[in-house]
Amino acid sequence: MTVPITTASKGSKILGITSIIGFAVLILLAFFVTDPDIRFHPETGEEFGQFDAVRLLYLHVPMAIVTYLAFVICAIASAGYLIKRTFWWDSMAHAAGEVGTLTCALVLITGSIWGRPVWNTWWEWGDVRLMSTLILFLLFLGYLALRGAFVSPQRAARPAAIVALIAVLDIPLINRSVEWWENRTLHQKSTLSELKIEDLTLFTLMLGILVSVLVMSWLILHRFRVAWLEHMEFEQGVKSAIEERRHIDNKEQ
Repeated sequence: MTVPITTASKGSKILGITSIIGFAVLILLAFFVTDPDIRFHPETGEEFGQFDAVRLLYLHVPMAIVTYLAFVICAIASAGYLIKRTFWWDSMAHAAGEVGTLTCALVLITGSIWGRPVWNTWWEWGDVRLMSTLILFLLFLGYLALRGAFVSPQRAARPAAIVALIAVLDIPLINRSVEWWENRTLHQKSTLSELKIEDLTLFTLMLGILVSVLVMSWLILHRFRVAWLEHMEFEQGVKSAIEERRHIDNKEQ
């Protein structure tokens, strides 16, 4: 009886189910339970604010956080590879880099959707945070392209690790861009760090961050296991080829 090859395990199934349930609760709270951002002008009494557009906060901000986290994991694993030169570190870097690139794309997309009703534009080329995030996305897109340019994953590992360590340096620039270049961005300063949100809004945002971390962990775990299975299959193929060649040589002798 052949045992099916799979990337799933009991732990990863629990993680996946927890992520799905958490995401469903997050969507319910974010889009149906929490209040829209409606404020009143102290003098005129006129309504203003982000209204229902603020609900994207619960998706956009958590995805930005896990993007940073995934790329930091990629950089740490890349450094680990340069020191240890083992497949484990390289696979972890590759998995985290792929997931981070995906979430970074989602950050740009949700940010653009959020910006349209709030800033009256889909995209602002002069916005420092927006452009530095785009640069981060392109850097790690190049990282993945570099890995794909080599036939052998082992040959791609070292140059890819160096690129990841350079690319991750953009994250502090993105994070501090609002403070360093406040006149060159439409983004506001962090409402979370300044404790401008509370109660259900704060709870929903924290839930969004937790769920996003769980989903990121699940994706990285499975991508890592896929890479590991591919590596084992490659190694087995090499061993089989060597054994077959030895068998042919023995016959010829």
